[in-house]
Amino acid sequence: MNYIFLDNGFEEIEAVTTIDLLRRAKVALTTVSLTGKVHVLGAHNIAVAADCLYDDVDFSDAEALILPGGPTNLMQHAGLTELLISHNNADKLIAAICAAPSVLGQLGILQGKKATCYPGYENYLGESFIGGLVVESKNIITAKGPGLSSDFAFRIIERLASPEVADEVYDAAQY
Repeated sequence: MNYIFLDNGFEEIEAVTTIDLLRRAKVALTTVSLTGKVHVLGAHNIAVAADCLYDDVDFSDAEALILPGGPTNLMQHAGLTELLISHNNADKLIAAICAAPSVLGQLGILQGKKATCYPGYENYLGESFIGGLVVESKNIITAKGPGLSSDFAFRIIERLASPEVADEVYDAAQY
């Protein structure tokens, strides 16, 4: 199973585009609320109903962890930060877009890897920051911002399904 985490203030286009495209690719994906409530309010006041609450999930089957950006408190969620570190230590896929790569940088997950992020968050990535639009480095995928949500999702589909499946969804979406 693959998980995308929603916290109040998440960037809607990054989350919903990624969810939509991964589900079109038939990639197993569960949306997880970090707020303790099923409905999570995005940065632009769009409420999204998550599939489940963080505390109700056993992440032992996690293949990929996905973080949309936005002005969220991802670093404040102890369970998520521990899960990210453990997942990284097992060399499993972690994908983060916009401001979310800063969480990975602060947790030391980007050490020895390259990444990109939304302008203004580069310092959190340290020597890992190389810029670019979508960067894949070892078990990490990062993307610069909202306008790259589709590219970000297609890169995840390539890793979790195949390049052929990504091409099929790409064509069907008329991207």
